[in-house]
Amino acid sequence: MRKALAVGRKELRQIVRDRRTLFILLFIPAFFLLLFGYALNFDIRHIRLAVEDHDRTIASRRLISAFTNSGYFDFVAAPRSGREIERLMNLNEIRAALVIPDGLGRNLRTGQVTPVQVLINGDNANTATTVMAYALTIIRSVSAELTASITQRPVVPMVTVVPRVWYNPELRSALFLVPGLIAYIAMITAVVSTALSVVREKERGTMEQVRMSPIGPLPYVVGKSLPYFIISLVSAFLVIGASMALFGLPMRGSWLTLLLAISLFLVGALGLGLLVSTLADSQQVAFQVALLISFLPTLMLSGFIFPISSMPSAVQVITRVVSARYFLTALRAIVLKGSSIDVFWRDLMALAIFAVAVLALASVRLRREWR
Repeated sequence: MRKALAVGRKELRQIVRDRRTLFILLFIPAFFLLLFGYALNFDIRHIRLAVEDHDRTIASRRLISAFTNSGYFDFVAAPRSGREIERLMNLNEIRAALVIPDGLGRNLRTGQVTPVQVLINGDNANTATTVMAYALTIIRSVSAELTASITQRPVVPMVTVVPRVWYNPELRSALFLVPGLIAYIAMITAVVSTALSVVREKERGTMEQVRMSPIGPLPYVVGKSLPYFIISLVSAFLVIGASMALFGLPMRGSWLTLLLAISLFLVGALGLGLLVSTLADSQQVAFQVALLISFLPTLMLSGFIFPISSMPSAVQVITRVVSARYFLTALRAIVLKGSSIDVFWRDLMALAIFAVAVLALASVRLRREWR
């Protein structure tokens, strides 16, 4: 027992002296408890809704009010045509659209059944299923109220729902999960592989030789990243090819645009791994930190599993520095929607800014070590 206590005291002193380990043990668990406790939310709220109202009567306004007062939908646009709805859906400005036909109020008074159309963005199958259930419940409830108020007696509701899911009509979960898995696999592979590269030089003692060589930090960083970039790019396209063959993933957009999006994402991931590599002193620490900053944010804060719109505002701000968030939006727009680059150019710009920022930070950090 004495020996065990002696080893315990020695290990405790070592942990207290190692501030990084102490920080990880004390702060990181509490941080992730708070962060993911608020971020992990299966409730779908604040669904961005567009309403194309061709009736403009008391009945149609009551139907719209039922959606906006439900607490699930936020009225954000009033398009006048199906083409405008398609544009808003492609830009991810809306997740659903309610199309009210002309004659709703008149048909209710005469006892005719009137179909109301609900268009849903199906690139996220889980969200689309929940949105459809919300819409069906609201319309059926309002229909019963309107019918009873006009006929003065409870009868069969005269407003029916015609739901239509875009981009994923069958609501196949694979078409929602596979793009997220592509981002997830590419991020972890790229970050972990480069996180170990510079640390390996430190542990082998060859870093001093590199410092004495006539090469600057930026060329060194680029040279370190280039082989991993090629390998990660080939790996990403192999994953996409396997997804198309095994899971029926469509390819409705441009392959060149897809290449651009994946390249920007991988450059940022490789730069992030190099930044970790310049901060860590051992491969074990580099591996742990690389997993920490790539695995959890990509899985939890990118919109892969949990809708960002349902997260608290503070957590939504944190998601803006997660590159996988922008990559997922661009990837789904290219693969599932076949959108042109002018629809998601902001996401590509965000990926480019992230890549330049992390590569610059890695170069600056490496320059300080070389002095």
